[in-house]
Amino acid sequence: MHRTQLYIDGAFTAPEAGGTFPAIDPATEQPFAEVAAGQGADIDRAVRAARRAFDSGVWSGLSGTVRAGHLRRIAQGLRDRLAEIAALEVRDNGKPLPEAEWDVGDAAFTFDYYADLAEAEDSRAEEEVDVGDARFRATIRREPLGVVGAITPWNYPLLMAVWKVAPALAAGCTLVLKPSEICSMSCEVLAQIIHAAGLPPGVFNLVTGTGPEAGQPLADHPLCDKLAFTGSVATGRKVMNAAASGIRTVALELGGKSPFLVFADCDIEKAVEWILFGIFWNKGEVCSATSRVLVERSLYPRLLERLRQAAEAITIGAGNEPGVKLGPIVSRGQYEKILAAIASGTASGARLVSGGERPAGLPTGYFLKPTIFADVPVEASIWREEIFGPVVCVNPFDTEEEALRLANDSAFGLAGAVMSDDLERCERVACRLRAGIVWINCSQPTFVQLPWGGFKTSGIGRELGRAGFEAYFETKQITRFDPAESWGWYLAGGQ
Repeated sequence: MHRTQLYIDGAFTAPEAGGTFPAIDPATEQPFAEVAAGQGADIDRAVRAARRAFDSGVWSGLSGTVRAGHLRRIAQGLRDRLAEIAALEVRDNGKPLPEAEWDVGDAAFTFDYYADLAEAEDSRAEEEVDVGDARFRATIRREPLGVVGAITPWNYPLLMAVWKVAPALAAGCTLVLKPSEICSMSCEVLAQIIHAAGLPPGVFNLVTGTGPEAGQPLADHPLCDKLAFTGSVATGRKVMNAAASGIRTVALELGGKSPFLVFADCDIEKAVEWILFGIFWNKGEVCSATSRVLVERSLYPRLLERLRQAAEAITIGAGNEPGVKLGPIVSRGQYEKILAAIASGTASGARLVSGGERPAGLPTGYFLKPTIFADVPVEASIWREEIFGPVVCVNPFDTEEEALRLANDSAFGLAGAVMSDDLERCERVACRLRAGIVWINCSQPTFVQLPWGGFKTSGIGRELGRAGFEAYFETKQITRFDPAESWGWYLAGGQ
């Protein structure tokens, strides 16, 4: 059975305490690897290595063009090992193989995209500003932020790590990555690829381990300049508190309960396709999943019936089996949370249209039928709280104003979607949805070139796009006074 290693200061190493924990295949419920259990001492070694590497300038002092070359080698390394990494993610996370292959391809493109931005940075790292006084020359300089502590989730184990690692490296930062203990395997392969790309020791470090034993020490470490976290709101609060105690930069990409507004003038088949994609892609283990569907009342009965038919036709099974579109839930703990949410939904008076139970013929593994609730009380927890699984809630509305009121009545504000053949209405609704990401006539397509992040309790800051690159810089002004001039405030005529 494979045993993973930590990657600290340019070398693969065992944890100081020597511990491990199992990686569990959610389709079989059996362990298939032993994951290195890093703890506080390992985090300290990794952060200090990143600190030395940053302060020495071996990475931050390179031109963006040179860094870009390393990033492109990493991108190619991911492509070269795409089949291997995708198969590993299927076994570790449970997602269908085509989805895993898509994720690895996206990860490679992310490194290429930020390589391009790193190259372009060479011509814009310093900007001269006219301050209106010829005796002064002022410039604004952009410098790498420093050491980044990155804590990433289990739903997209490689991709969510890359969303932080690629822009941080492109900007000249060094970092320590702590992936979720539920799915850590592909991040070890990422470390192998980064090592092969020839980055200086200490620039990138990987410490696997649990949240309390590795994540919290990373969040608390005083030598980190920035904490970048993707995960639950509850853990995000802990990370934010840790950052606040040290007055450090923080970026949080947290939960969602995203609405999807469907108007009666749209094509019902297209609407059902995007509703399915919006909630059952990646088993619903998606922070931006459009899990609250609001349907104009005249379309509501027909759409519900067509949605039920389509959901019940989805092929469920192990992610490596051909044709599977819905794999097992990632872990026993998450599986039990989703089942509890379904029971709560039934108890609230919501109507269970379909699903909510284990599929026949799959007695082992964390499998769950795609689940549809209708006529959900808006105060019910399944309408208001993130479930993070293949469970969608559907309610009717009568007017555009009512739909917007229901959509925006949420503590979250990560994403939203609207579907209508009236494009003017789509634009109007998109502008009024209180969310950081809005899709028109689709749901969930994500592009590296565009900023990602939410309003309200869905987080702070943005990843991806140029915004995700800018987030890893500090801004400095340098103001110069002409030495041939005299200031003459206290000493007339100067000296």
